Amino acid sequence: MHESARTHVRIRHEEGFQFLVRFDSGRAPDVLTDEPPPLGSGEAPNPTALLAAALGTCLASSLLFCLQKAHLELRDLEVEVVLTTARNAEGRLRIQQGEARLSPLVTADTREKMGRCVELFESFCTVTESVRQGIPVEVRLDPRVVESSEPAAPPAGGAARV
Repeated sequence: MHESARTHVRIRHEEGFQFLVRFDSGRAPDVLTDEPPPLGSGEAPNPTALLAAALGTCLASSLLFCLQKAHLELRDLEVEVVLTTARNAEGRLRIQQGEARLSPLVTADTREKMGRCVELFESFCTVTESVRQGIPVEVRLDPRVVESSEPAAPPAGGAARV
């Protein structure tokens, strides 16, 4: 059986390098993003930080799910993700490497029994495994044109396509 799902977000420019991300689920709060200085003001997470958060929460969810299925108690879980960026041959910043450290708090008995989850949980993380393989991304630019005599629309205007 082949499952397919689509995740849809809408992004609107606010000011400077700040963008408001709206999730179409209707339940999640909007998220503001911003680039760090010198481009933006750094008042909100940038796209690289959002990717790090996606990697970390996906890995944490996969581990938690496995432990729950195995009826193993998890007392606490902390995750730290570090993404390293560097310039490529063309001089453009790219994410070169990611590192994630998961620190589950478990009893000694649980630690002894969680071997199967340790072996499996990464392979069930949709985001991490997709990033590792590389994801094809189709980009389309659809300019909207206004007459030069018309005033610019306020930032609350239409959403950009993602």
